[in-house]
Amino acid sequence: MRNGAFDTPIRHLRKDLQSVARDAEELLRATADVTNDRVQEARARTQKTVRQAFDNLYDRRMQRRVRKYARYTDAYVRDHTWGIIGAVAGVALIIGFLTRRD
Repeated sequence: MRNGAFDTPIRHLRKDLQSVARDAEELLRATADVTNDRVQEARARTQKTVRQAFDNLYDRRMQRRVRKYARYTDAYVRDHTWGIIGAVAGVALIIGFLTRRD
C-alpha cells in the first residue's frame, strides 16, 4: 500500500534528480572539446557521478518493481491455491506422459 503523502515528494525528488543529470550530461557535451586538464578531470568525475546516480536510481526502481510483483504473486497464490495446485498437477501429468512415450 502506498502512502500518497510520502510518494509525491519522492516522485518530485526523482524528477529533480533526472533533470540535474540531464543538465550535467548537456554540460559534459558542451565542454567536450575543451582541452584544459582541470576541465577534463571535472568532466570525468561528473560523468562517473551521473552514471552512478542513474544506475542507483534505476536499480532501486527495479528492486521496487520486483518486490511489488512478488507481493502480487504471493497474494494471487494465496487466493487461488487449489487452482494453482491443479494447474501444476496438470502440467506434471502432461510432462509425465510426454517423457513416458517411447
